[in-house]
Amino acid sequence: MALVIVLVVVALVVIASGGLVTVGRRRKGKSVTASPEVVRHTEPPSETTAALPTEAAGSATATTAGARPVLRERLGRARALLGGYIDGIRARSVDEGTFDELEEALILADVGVATTTRLLDDLRAGVRSGDIEATAESLLERLRADLAALFAGDDGTLRRGSGEGPTVWLFVGVNGVGKTTSIGKIAAREAREGAGVVLAAADTFRAAAGEQLETWAERSSAGIVRGSEGADPSSVIFDAVQHAAARKAGLVLADTAGRLHTKTNLMEELRKARRIAERPPGELTEVLLVLDATTGQNGLVQARQFTEAVGVTGIVLTKLDGTAKGGVVIAVRSELGLPIKLVGVGEGVDDLVEFDPEEFVAALFD
Repeated sequence: MALVIVLVVVALVVIASGGLVTVGRRRKGKSVTASPEVVRHTEPPSETTAALPTEAAGSATATTAGARPVLRERLGRARALLGGYIDGIRARSVDEGTFDELEEALILADVGVATTTRLLDDLRAGVRSGDIEATAESLLERLRADLAALFAGDDGTLRRGSGEGPTVWLFVGVNGVGKTTSIGKIAAREAREGAGVVLAAADTFRAAAGEQLETWAERSSAGIVRGSEGADPSSVIFDAVQHAAARKAGLVLADTAGRLHTKTNLMEELRKARRIAERPPGELTEVLLVLDATTGQNGLVQARQFTEAVGVTGIVLTKLDGTAKGGVVIAVRSELGLPIKLVGVGEGVDDLVEFDPEEFVAALFD
């Protein structure tokens, strides 16, 4: 009996030691420049923000670099939708019916009524003046050029600060658009390129968001600052900037809770988060609105509200592959003047890519 007791005690000690070793190994790898360090910020929930809606959690994927996806191969629905109309127009002479077909095609592709009207008015005027030859090919070539011209002068790069303190990129958007996953993919890319990255898990009202971001931090060797459930999101951003500055990490990616753009009190909280992100030593250079391309024209409404609230500097457009019609890219740029910085065309870590307007327009027409 005594021997059995001894063996049980020894087994328990071995199991406990193994668990400690596992935890120790995980903690050993956590630092800002080598692998993530988790800083937990504790604060009771705010009365006005404790009941924020949740955002569907995405899955973190491996961060191995791969070939850049080709837009032409990913814009399946958008190309099929416009391609059918374009083929039909090429087979006919130019008349008012041609413009009717183009109008239907563009509106169905989520380009929007206002932008479609402007594009077609330009085409009609060109044909009447003789500037555009009255052939289908000439008409389509001008439409292609006009679409490309909408993006002229856009700088799709994500801007960095002066280097005196950490650069801060603040991510905003409604629930379910893929915001947290996009941040994780950007963190993986920036870390691969040698940047010291700290993630600010300021969506403190959805535990899954913090856990998902923590997984991305571990995979991308980024640091992470998390708040306890219900903590003030702005204080998490503040701590993340201080944490990055102390460890000479050059980039802070700040997640925020998904919120409806129609909720005034929640948008005010977002304004506060922006003010905190701007405080030295942090240098806020991008406020990125994450939009789901499948929402179509509703994305324009979201973009207007968020731009008015926090001064959006660029768009991250997710889910452009699959069921997205694609024209919302044109509508956002035409109606709001906001540059498209990144587009998501798949689930992989390398499927969030810089937006190339020429490649996009060519993919729709060729």
